[in-house]
Amino acid sequence: MDGMTKRIGLGGAPELYQAMANLQAEVNKAGANAGLDPKLLELVKTRASQINGCAFCLDMHTRDALELGESPRRLFVLDGWRETDLFTEQEQAALALTEAMTKLSATQSVPDDVYEQAAKVFTEDQYRAVAWEVIAINSWNRMTITSHTPLPKRDS
Repeated sequence: MDGMTKRIGLGGAPELYQAMANLQAEVNKAGANAGLDPKLLELVKTRASQINGCAFCLDMHTRDALELGESPRRLFVLDGWRETDLFTEQEQAALALTEAMTKLSATQSVPDDVYEQAAKVFTEDQYRAVAWEVIAINSWNRMTITSHTPLPKRDS
Protein backbone atom coordinates (compact mmCIF):
# COMPACT_ATOMS: atom_id res chain seq x y z
CA MET A 1 0.00 0.00 0.00
CA ASP A 2 2.91 2.34 -0.51
CA GLY A 3 1.57 5.71 -1.52
CA MET A 4 -2.04 4.86 -0.68
CA THR A 5 -3.79 6.43 2.27
CA LYS A 6 -5.12 3.91 4.76
CA ARG A 7 -8.91 4.02 4.66
CA ILE A 8 -11.83 2.79 6.72
CA GLY A 9 -12.59 -0.75 5.58
CA LEU A 10 -16.19 -1.25 4.50
CA GLY A 11 -16.07 -4.82 5.82
CA GLY A 12 -16.31 -3.26 9.28
CA ALA A 13 -20.10 -3.18 8.85
CA PRO A 14 -20.58 -6.94 9.21
CA GLU A 15 -24.31 -6.98 8.48
CA LEU A 16 -23.83 -5.08 5.22
CA TYR A 17 -20.79 -7.11 4.21
CA GLN A 18 -22.74 -10.31 4.93
CA ALA A 19 -25.59 -9.06 2.75
CA MET A 20 -23.10 -8.63 -0.12
CA ALA A 21 -21.65 -12.07 0.53
CA ASN A 22 -25.18 -13.52 0.51
CA LEU A 23 -25.91 -11.76 -2.79
CA GLN A 24 -22.72 -13.23 -4.27
CA ALA A 25 -23.69 -16.71 -3.05
CA GLU A 26 -27.10 -16.35 -4.74
CA VAL A 27 -25.47 -15.11 -7.96
CA ASN A 28 -23.10 -18.10 -7.90
CA LYS A 29 -26.06 -20.44 -7.38
CA ALA A 30 -28.00 -18.81 -10.24
CA GLY A 31 -25.03 -19.25 -12.57
CA ALA A 32 -24.64 -22.90 -11.63
CA ASN A 33 -28.39 -23.57 -11.90
CA ALA A 34 -28.41 -21.94 -15.35
CA GLY A 35 -25.58 -24.21 -16.50
CA LEU A 36 -22.97 -21.48 -16.99
CA ASP A 37 -19.32 -22.46 -17.03
CA PRO A 38 -17.68 -21.05 -13.87
CA LYS A 39 -14.71 -19.96 -16.02
CA LEU A 40 -17.03 -17.69 -18.03
CA LEU A 41 -18.15 -16.01 -14.81
CA GLU A 42 -14.51 -15.53 -13.74
CA LEU A 43 -13.84 -13.86 -17.11
CA VAL A 44 -16.76 -11.51 -16.39
CA LYS A 45 -15.38 -10.68 -12.93
CA THR A 46 -11.88 -10.18 -14.29
CA ARG A 47 -12.98 -7.97 -17.20
CA ALA A 48 -15.11 -5.69 -15.00
CA SER A 49 -12.24 -5.48 -12.51
CA GLN A 50 -9.86 -4.50 -15.33
CA ILE A 51 -12.18 -1.70 -16.42
CA ASN A 52 -12.62 -0.48 -12.84
CA GLY A 53 -8.93 -0.81 -12.00
CA CYS A 54 -9.52 -3.02 -8.96
CA ALA A 55 -6.21 -4.70 -8.15
CA PHE A 56 -7.64 -6.71 -5.25
CA CYS A 57 -10.38 -8.24 -7.40
CA LEU A 58 -8.05 -8.77 -10.35
CA ASP A 59 -5.68 -10.68 -8.09
CA MET A 60 -8.52 -12.78 -6.68
CA HIS A 61 -10.38 -13.58 -9.89
CA THR A 62 -7.41 -14.31 -12.11
CA ARG A 63 -6.18 -16.69 -9.43
CA ASP A 64 -9.66 -18.27 -9.17
CA ALA A 65 -9.83 -18.59 -12.97
CA LEU A 66 -6.45 -20.31 -13.10
CA GLU A 67 -7.56 -22.72 -10.37
CA LEU A 68 -10.61 -23.58 -12.51
CA GLY A 69 -8.29 -24.41 -15.42
CA GLU A 70 -8.48 -21.13 -17.31
CA SER A 71 -5.64 -20.52 -19.74
CA PRO A 72 -3.07 -17.91 -18.68
CA ARG A 73 -2.91 -16.80 -22.32
CA ARG A 74 -6.62 -15.93 -22.37
CA LEU A 75 -6.25 -13.97 -19.14
CA PHE A 76 -3.24 -12.11 -20.53
CA VAL A 77 -5.19 -10.95 -23.61
CA LEU A 78 -8.58 -10.47 -21.96
CA ASP A 79 -8.42 -6.68 -22.32
CA GLY A 80 -8.07 -7.21 -26.11
CA TRP A 81 -10.58 -10.06 -26.43
CA ARG A 82 -12.19 -8.59 -29.57
CA GLU A 83 -8.90 -8.94 -31.45
CA THR A 84 -8.57 -12.70 -30.90
CA ASP A 85 -10.37 -15.90 -31.72
CA LEU A 86 -9.64 -17.31 -28.25
CA PHE A 87 -13.12 -16.71 -26.81
CA THR A 88 -16.36 -18.54 -27.58
CA GLU A 89 -19.48 -16.81 -28.84
CA GLN A 90 -20.99 -17.01 -25.33
CA GLU A 91 -17.84 -15.58 -23.75
CA GLN A 92 -17.76 -12.75 -26.28
CA ALA A 93 -21.40 -11.91 -25.55
CA ALA A 94 -20.74 -12.01 -21.79
CA LEU A 95 -17.67 -9.80 -22.14
CA ALA A 96 -19.51 -7.26 -24.30
CA LEU A 97 -22.39 -7.18 -21.79
CA THR A 98 -19.89 -6.82 -18.95
CA GLU A 99 -18.23 -3.85 -20.62
CA ALA A 100 -21.54 -2.16 -21.44
CA MET A 101 -22.93 -2.60 -17.92
CA THR A 102 -19.67 -1.56 -16.26
CA LYS A 103 -19.45 1.61 -18.36
CA LEU A 104 -23.07 2.71 -17.84
CA SER A 105 -21.98 6.09 -16.51
CA ALA A 106 -20.52 6.84 -19.96
CA THR A 107 -23.10 5.13 -22.19
CA GLN A 108 -26.32 5.43 -20.14
CA SER A 109 -27.49 2.16 -21.73
CA VAL A 110 -26.62 -1.32 -22.84
CA PRO A 111 -26.63 -0.99 -26.63
CA ASP A 112 -29.30 -3.00 -28.44
CA ASP A 113 -26.73 -4.99 -30.42
CA VAL A 114 -24.96 -6.06 -27.20
CA TYR A 115 -28.26 -7.08 -25.61
CA GLU A 116 -29.42 -8.91 -28.74
CA GLN A 117 -26.17 -10.88 -29.02
CA ALA A 118 -26.39 -11.91 -25.36
CA ALA A 119 -30.07 -12.82 -25.67
CA LYS A 120 -29.22 -14.93 -28.75
CA VAL A 121 -26.55 -17.07 -27.05
CA PHE A 122 -27.92 -17.30 -23.50
CA THR A 123 -31.14 -18.62 -22.07
CA GLU A 124 -33.09 -16.09 -20.02
CA ASP A 125 -31.74 -17.63 -16.80
CA GLN A 126 -28.18 -17.53 -18.12
CA TYR A 127 -28.58 -13.90 -19.21
CA ARG A 128 -29.89 -12.97 -15.77
CA ALA A 129 -27.02 -14.80 -14.06
CA VAL A 130 -24.40 -13.02 -16.18
CA ALA A 131 -26.06 -9.63 -15.62
CA TRP A 132 -26.27 -10.20 -11.87
CA GLU A 133 -22.60 -11.26 -11.86
CA VAL A 134 -21.71 -7.95 -13.50
CA ILE A 135 -23.78 -6.09 -10.90
CA ALA A 136 -22.14 -8.00 -8.06
CA ILE A 137 -18.54 -7.61 -9.22
CA ASN A 138 -19.01 -3.90 -9.87
CA SER A 139 -20.26 -3.58 -6.28
CA TRP A 140 -17.29 -5.55 -4.93
CA ASN A 141 -14.92 -3.42 -7.03
CA ARG A 142 -16.37 -0.26 -5.56
CA MET A 143 -16.04 -1.61 -2.03
CA THR A 144 -12.40 -2.64 -2.36
CA ILE A 145 -11.27 0.40 -4.35
CA THR A 146 -12.97 2.83 -1.95
CA SER A 147 -11.39 1.04 1.01
CA HIS A 148 -7.92 0.74 -0.61
CA THR A 149 -8.08 -2.96 0.24
CA PRO A 150 -4.51 -4.28 0.05
CA LEU A 151 -3.55 -7.37 -1.84
CA PRO A 152 -3.16 -10.46 0.34
CA LYS A 153 0.39 -11.52 1.09
CA ARG A 154 1.45 -14.37 -1.20
CA ASP A 155 4.70 -15.95 -2.28
CA SER A 156 3.92 -15.44 -5.96
